[in-house]
Amino acid sequence: MSALETPEATPTTIRRYATTPPGGAPAAPVGWGSRLPATERRRHRRLGQRSSRQRDARRLSRLLPAVLGAALLVAFVAWCTWEALGADDAEPTALTPAGAMTLAVFAVAIWLWVFSSVGDTYVAIGAAVVLVVIGMLPADTLFQSLGEDTVWLLLSAFVISAGVTSTGLATRVAVYIVTGATGLRQLAHLITSFLVVTAFAVPATSGRAALTLPVFVALAKSLEDRRRVVLALSLLFPSVILLSAVGSYLGAGAHLITSQILQASGYEGFSFATWLVYGLPLSLVSSHLCAEIIVRMFTTGEDRRAPMRITAEEVQAHSQVPVTGPLTVAQNRAALLVSAVVVLWCTEPVHGLHPAIVALLGALLVASPNVGSVSMGKAIKAVPWSLLLFMSTTLALGAALVSTGAAQWLAHRVLGPVAGMGAAAGAVFVVLVVAVSAAAHLVIQSRSARSAVLIPLVVSLAPGVGVDPVAAALASTAAAGFCHTLTSSAKPVTLFSDVEDVETYTPRHLLRLSVVLGPVLVVLVLLFAFLVWPVMGLPLFA
Repeated sequence: MSALETPEATPTTIRRYATTPPGGAPAAPVGWGSRLPATERRRHRRLGQRSSRQRDARRLSRLLPAVLGAALLVAFVAWCTWEALGADDAEPTALTPAGAMTLAVFAVAIWLWVFSSVGDTYVAIGAAVVLVVIGMLPADTLFQSLGEDTVWLLLSAFVISAGVTSTGLATRVAVYIVTGATGLRQLAHLITSFLVVTAFAVPATSGRAALTLPVFVALAKSLEDRRRVVLALSLLFPSVILLSAVGSYLGAGAHLITSQILQASGYEGFSFATWLVYGLPLSLVSSHLCAEIIVRMFTTGEDRRAPMRITAEEVQAHSQVPVTGPLTVAQNRAALLVSAVVVLWCTEPVHGLHPAIVALLGALLVASPNVGSVSMGKAIKAVPWSLLLFMSTTLALGAALVSTGAAQWLAHRVLGPVAGMGAAAGAVFVVLVVAVSAAAHLVIQSRSARSAVLIPLVVSLAPGVGVDPVAAALASTAAAGFCHTLTSSAKPVTLFSDVEDVETYTPRHLLRLSVVLGPVLVVLVLLFAFLVWPVMGLPLFA
């Protein structure tokens, strides 16, 4: 291809060489420093102008939402200021100046989370520090948030996860499960069951995605001649990782934030055992339903009927972790440790040991010099400290919203009209909460940030419409687990969208899946909130 045939070649002076005539000597350079013909100059000028317009359009498409968001931010801050200055002190839900300043800082943080490239943790810490400086948040509250038992619980869980991951146990278990599949549908549901179990061994969805990515790559290489099957599996892994997180208290940082905000508001939070009781059934149903939807949407009847046989030797050819032979001593110890820790978490009412203490004991064992599988220093380095800092600072932000009355005022202003709907107010409120929580990932990408924004509002308004705040908070957090629409919506989706040497899904595939999966999940969460959880001891209406 000559320079003239390349779209990037837009200068009017281009070095060109004539081709060698058949049987003749190479011709002299043509157009060396000379100007192009007028028609070609016009063509390249049009190409340059078109490219410039495309760049301007892309820049405008990114800039316009940010400008509109900034305008809404200014209008919201002005509204809060007006309400605070004209507030009637006798009104219980009146906005105080302290509440207005807290809302202003929180609104700026949301704008930065949505529209800026600044890290979520940096924004959260900055917002918390500003609230301390202006006197809206006691410094002790900020510092104590990092010492919360939930932070210690999550920290210890990450240390245990590092030890388990280093043994290769998860890969061995995954291979053992999938080699029993004889068809596509069976393979999809076996993988789904495995991914649900990983929620109890590895905290945070991003950690589970990184842990299971090698398993997917090995499967994709073994099935590379079945393109649609590989596409379905590439969608299955991140989708189930995100939906199954609701089954474990440690499945996402948002769960701990929800529990802490409930406790800060004077309600009973969740323990590992209580979250397991309500979350695991929803996790199992939603994950397997998601697997069935993906198999039906992205494969053909021929794909589903075709026999399938995956051997451990085939997977081993594409895996760096040994997947055959007996379990090693380290893997046996890791399996025993994880089982013991989960059992102790679930039986807290019997033995009385705090879940964080159980996790610390497990962390000490997994990193012990003699029987451990990883050194404490290496395990600590594997801890996502930005996540822990983000979680602790958002806890402080939520506490400020509650203590200044800002959350209560905003909830009544935004969702207050629902309270005037009479007997239907509670049901309409729950439907709105679940729908907004499921759609919030389109605006706020961080799952923990979504809970930090939504849960204080939900908890503040729920009693006014006769809804139990704990049940409403759980429904909101469960619905917020849907974040499949964009590749940037969640880290697992981003990770599986670009896998080296494996062709996975495109944004178009995600959109197709989300159009079906989103409404299904909203309906499923509502069914659990209205029908299932009340039978299990969590009534929706107070």
